[in-house]
Amino acid sequence: MLPAYIPMSVQGLLAPRAHAALALMRSCRLCPRGCGVNRLEGELGACGVGRLARVASHAPHFGEESCLVGRDGSGTIFFSGCNLTCLFCQNEDVSRHPESGEEVTPRELADIMLSLQAQGAANINLVTPSHMAAQILEALPLAVEGGLSLPLVYNTGGYDSLETLALLQGVVDIYMPDVKFTDPEKARALCGVADYPATARRAVKAMHTQVGDLRLDSHGLATRGLLARHLVLPDGLAGTRDWMEYLAREISPNTYVNLMDQYRPCAQALNHPPLDRTLSPEEFREARQQAEKAGITRFDERTPQHIERLLRAFLDGSGQ
Repeated sequence: MLPAYIPMSVQGLLAPRAHAALALMRSCRLCPRGCGVNRLEGELGACGVGRLARVASHAPHFGEESCLVGRDGSGTIFFSGCNLTCLFCQNEDVSRHPESGEEVTPRELADIMLSLQAQGAANINLVTPSHMAAQILEALPLAVEGGLSLPLVYNTGGYDSLETLALLQGVVDIYMPDVKFTDPEKARALCGVADYPATARRAVKAMHTQVGDLRLDSHGLATRGLLARHLVLPDGLAGTRDWMEYLAREISPNTYVNLMDQYRPCAQALNHPPLDRTLSPEEFREARQQAEKAGITRFDERTPQHIERLLRAFLDGSGQ
């Protein structure tokens, strides 16, 4: 299947999308925070990033979902900064310290994409892209000119603007949002924005409207569609039951879900019980049961082959 952005590029539609997204940065409203700063002149939004994209790292990654990894990994580009302030963030060194990344021009970002393709990556996986949508759209035509032909994965925290998502329609192949909280007060306390639940629900619905249910090729690799991630938290803080019911009833019973059990205390979590402890096996079993009872049937399952590739990658130092 041809990636969605290639026909867009051939028709000359990517550049106007980039210009429209850049215009949103003049009084920035690329994301729902709507900071209003002029990022085009280098002012920093709540994300901590100005005019140019900041990249913390890029490499084939074997720890992603099995349907994204393939044989040679998912081509991850970890962007610096974030529009959320999750106090348990497992990537705090990148998300809360955007200065740790390197500014890249559109040409350099395009070259990173092409480099990942040359290394055999199964896709281009844009990690924490919500505040970088304009810069991504700016770089994409250059990458297409260089021969980029991999599916584009929009790996987001779920706090996304409908206005920005509209500019990505026909561009993104695979949307992969986190779905974190359903209680506004918990969202305010744990990720800094009380409107996260309502905003994420609207965003996920818009994403699914664009790309539909996740589709896999004959090798089990994702080609297009929605893949929802849900990190199960101690004491049910993530609202697992409510999110699974929403996905099954309001999005699609065929929603592909990665129900994640790897929570560990990071960042400020040690000072905020019950986030100061790991998830118990019983809590994860209960979360899985809640998802199945809600009607979710498609889960990301780690195959023996995927686990072997992940272990091999870490042993040779290429795992991220």
